[in-house]
Amino acid sequence: MEKAQEKLALITKYFGDFTPAQLEQFAALEPLYTDWNSKINVISRKDMESLYEKHVLHSLSIAAAFEWAPGTEVVDLGTGGGFPGIPLAIFYPEVRFHLVDSIGKKIKVVQAVSEGLGLTNVTAQHSRIEDIKNRKFDFVVSRAVAPLQHLWQWSRPLLKKPSATQHRNPGLICLKGGDLAAEISESGCKPTVLEMYEIFREAYFKEKYLLFVPNT
Repeated sequence: MEKAQEKLALITKYFGDFTPAQLEQFAALEPLYTDWNSKINVISRKDMESLYEKHVLHSLSIAAAFEWAPGTEVVDLGTGGGFPGIPLAIFYPEVRFHLVDSIGKKIKVVQAVSEGLGLTNVTAQHSRIEDIKNRKFDFVVSRAVAPLQHLWQWSRPLLKKPSATQHRNPGLICLKGGDLAAEISESGCKPTVLEMYEIFREAYFKEKYLLFVPNT
């Protein structure tokens, strides 16, 4: 129990006001992923040692930068094992998340973890993102390893149009690392770029960035 509290301290260091239920859900992430990862490898074994820093807190950088109203609809493009979607779904219980991946076994893990946590605001779909039709979202989020140009190309058809009542334009939010100058230039996009180290003062977050491309 002490070890779990120690790991949660990395999250509560930056975020307050969690309900006991949310803290329980965050604490349950490690045993759930450890169990499922032994059956279907979705997180490298090395990364499992730092699950809360490299996956959970990394995902929550979006929550630190964006405030989402209840009823907001978010699609997680290439969710893999459920990041950033599942930590964000714990953080925002009144926001609806749709987690999509083209690899069926990853979606199986996402569904099992969501059920294990008792999340009622998560749906999951085994699909290529470009095959999703007749649905629109407020935001696309992604940690998928794909160039920004492709992420924007896939995201744009899924985004709602801007409206005067919205606090912020719909758009793509993606998590990336390293030197992004060439990638941004090639994309033709003009994203807002936030340095994660400005949000989380942990060595791991140096040279990691959060990019937002609005659907204008």
